[in-house]
Amino acid sequence: MGKEPFKKLDLFISGMHCASCVARIEKALTQTQGVKEARVNLATETASILYDPDKTVPHHFTKAIQDLGFEVKRKKLILPIQGMSCASCVKRVETALNKIPGVIQAHVNLALQNAKVDITPGKVTVRDLALEVEALGYKVPHIEEGLGIDKEKLAREEEVKNLKQKFIIGLILIIPLFILMSWDHLGLSPLWDLSKKTNFILQFLLQTPVQFWIGWQFYKGAWATIKHKTTDMNTLIAVGTSAAYGYSVLATFFPSLFAAQGIAPEVYFDTAGAIIVIILLGRLLEARAKGKTSEAIKRLLGLQPKTAIIIREEQELETSVEDVRIGDIVIVRPGEKIPVDGTVMEGNSSVDESMITGEAIPVEKKFNDEVIGATINKTGTFKFKATKVGKETMLAQIIKLVEEAQGSKPPIARLADLIASYFVPTVMGIALLTFIIWFFFGPEPALTYALLNFVAVMIIACPCALGLATPTSIMVGTGKGAEMGILIRTGDALEKAHKLTTIVFDKTGTITKGAPSVTDIIPVEGFNNKEILRLAASAEKFSEHPLAEAILNKAKALNLTLDDSAHFQAFPGQGIAAEIQGKEVMLGNAHFMESKGIALKDMQTKADLLSGKGKTLMFIVVQGKIAGILVVADIVKPESQKVIAALHDLGFEVIMITGDGRKAAEAIAREVEIDRVLAEVLPKDKANEIKKLQTEGKIVGMVGDGINDAPALAQADIGIALGTGTDVAIESADITLISGDLKGVVTAIMLSKATIRNIKQNLFWAFAYNTILIPVAAGVLFPFFKILLSPMFAAAAMALSSVTVVSNALRLRKFRISL
Repeated sequence: MGKEPFKKLDLFISGMHCASCVARIEKALTQTQGVKEARVNLATETASILYDPDKTVPHHFTKAIQDLGFEVKRKKLILPIQGMSCASCVKRVETALNKIPGVIQAHVNLALQNAKVDITPGKVTVRDLALEVEALGYKVPHIEEGLGIDKEKLAREEEVKNLKQKFIIGLILIIPLFILMSWDHLGLSPLWDLSKKTNFILQFLLQTPVQFWIGWQFYKGAWATIKHKTTDMNTLIAVGTSAAYGYSVLATFFPSLFAAQGIAPEVYFDTAGAIIVIILLGRLLEARAKGKTSEAIKRLLGLQPKTAIIIREEQELETSVEDVRIGDIVIVRPGEKIPVDGTVMEGNSSVDESMITGEAIPVEKKFNDEVIGATINKTGTFKFKATKVGKETMLAQIIKLVEEAQGSKPPIARLADLIASYFVPTVMGIALLTFIIWFFFGPEPALTYALLNFVAVMIIACPCALGLATPTSIMVGTGKGAEMGILIRTGDALEKAHKLTTIVFDKTGTITKGAPSVTDIIPVEGFNNKEILRLAASAEKFSEHPLAEAILNKAKALNLTLDDSAHFQAFPGQGIAAEIQGKEVMLGNAHFMESKGIALKDMQTKADLLSGKGKTLMFIVVQGKIAGILVVADIVKPESQKVIAALHDLGFEVIMITGDGRKAAEAIAREVEIDRVLAEVLPKDKANEIKKLQTEGKIVGMVGDGINDAPALAQADIGIALGTGTDVAIESADITLISGDLKGVVTAIMLSKATIRNIKQNLFWAFAYNTILIPVAAGVLFPFFKILLSPMFAAAAMALSSVTVVSNALRLRKFRISL
């Protein structure tokens, strides 16, 4: 046996607030033995870890994260298992469970006949665990699933609830704090003549719970960073507010320290309190906005039906969708959702697949057609055989791809990550320098100015905006793509797509329908179109040749009644002969007609003209005389010309690649206005042709659908596969168009441009905000305009910057395009 490949594990992490949190966790995970790669995403609050299972186990990752002061969200399950009898059973089950993606740790107990399993919520279900155990020959009694609920949504709601509660209580406490601060200015002294000492003590009593209960999360986060000799957003807030609070405590209880220096003691409890409450408000708004960035995934999860009606032992049984097995016969009635993927066995209907493919028109389904789980049955009742269940269904695969894309980092994010790793220590250095300059060189009261400007610099710096700038846009952009039937695999693909200069289309099945169709019928005098088609179709009735199928499909579309044929003969590569209603009928190419001594007469001119357009001609002869021509071609898809015109409008060079002869290829190219044709290219050479284009300096996107397109899709800078194509092509692609509609090519490119533009806006805002306001907070405007930034305004600006970045990303939800 070969060595087990690298495994991937996704973990949900709580407690991250800024880009430096991300950098610290990534560094800790990357330094863990056996880890090949670790990516942490602030917006999705996840870590994706690629590791060698022979060198490490997931428990080491959770410990590394927890040692930094963050929490790993996990769900603990107890799975009852029947049939284990020895230590080797325990080993087998434990090994199998630990191999399941989403399982953090599994321990099997022989005495208790169960397994204790730690899982990542939403990544694995009880049913997945049970199926793995049952595949080993053991039995898992039916237990309540309890995992179908959107755990991420519940966690987000709990976070919002806690933040809201703390914000309201904090607000209630700081309102009287501000009243006390402005007691004399508000003219309240006649009502109650408060001494300065009493006023300060009352402020102290109001601010202390705000500082150490409502603001506890900042201290907790800061302490965790101190233990590991690092810093983050929490450090800035904790140090900044503690400085204001500590100064105020000294002024309240030890005023003589200030009097000895000739300084009138003043307190800044209101500043510390307002900063904490305003930042909490910012985090509350940010949490709500971040919840909206994952709405696409939530909508996809919500598509999954909860139950299915299956036939077992000749009886209809309503069961949980998790209990549907491959091979089960499922009944779907009008208006119901199709529970899993399968193949129609009986009945027919029209199915609304818009939630998966983005196509609004219902699709007709009949015997042997494939149906997709989560789509809606519109008209008839039908039975189908389940072919894909659980995590193998198209919906589950779409969700998995979208989640992976949302957790990935495009190259543009690396600059933000690099800056973030140095950001907080730099800000603390600037704040300390600000304090020193104001204390030694500032006007009186120097200590007050030094303290307030120190706090303002600490508070206004916002690594949160830097950390959220890229992942929020990626989340919304890839989610929007999924809604429109476009699966973008990685953030890297999303970024590269907007840089493309050249789009290469495969011809067969991509620009064209990929199946021959009768495009023209040309009769000679004495025959008509329907008569010629009826005779040809009757002769071809039992043939399996693709051209015969095209003729039969045309006859069926015109509702023609076919006659029986006799004395059928096939001449491979040339044509056929048969007797229809006592008449000898021959159908074939020009070479076949010549071999039979049939003169094409004046039909030859028309034939040469049509052949020049790359079409296939079949001459029909009745009783030894030419009766007409059937013209067959692989016709262009209705949307091809419009899509190629749209790409031209966007400034792309459009190329077609095909194995067809140059004459036929150029005919198609003229029809759809392709710029350049690469004809007579063998399947094995397609990737080389893409490589040649790249050596010309072109950034190439390849659009294809077949197995022979897979190497070219992989070679291209961006491979775009049609979802109607082969699995091999789809696996090789960076972007998949689920519906197979070529309009998705333009949509994907425009979405990429919109998303990257959105990321750049976010990064500009984050950099500009910090670059401009940190010096302002330090007091650079004071010598010229006597302007200083209040720490309270600094806190408001900092909170607003994060909310602005997330809100800007949410604008991508309105992305629309029409062709």
